[in-house]
Amino acid sequence: MKIPPQTPPANCFIERWGRGLREERTDHVLIHNERHAQAMVGEYVDHVNNHRPHQGRQQLPPNHDPAVIIAMHAPVRRRQQRAGMINEYHRAA
Repeated sequence: MKIPPQTPPANCFIERWGRGLREERTDHVLIHNERHAQAMVGEYVDHVNNHRPHQGRQQLPPNHDPAVIIAMHAPVRRRQQRAGMINEYHRAA
């Protein structure tokens, strides 16, 4: 079923995703050109799919692999995203 044009309430999922992109990335960074914008969006997509917890998935990211076992005694490492606005924490393998 297609949604009517110019009706944001009809597609709440993309509206929420777009708001998150704007609030977490583009509002804090001066975008220089199209290539820079594409890099920022790609980095945000990677963060959302591979790291950010989702309530509907028991606080696991969408690309979570349950077969991977992470040792709890391994040290925690911080990875800073490009804009420096988000820090991701991972256990070192």
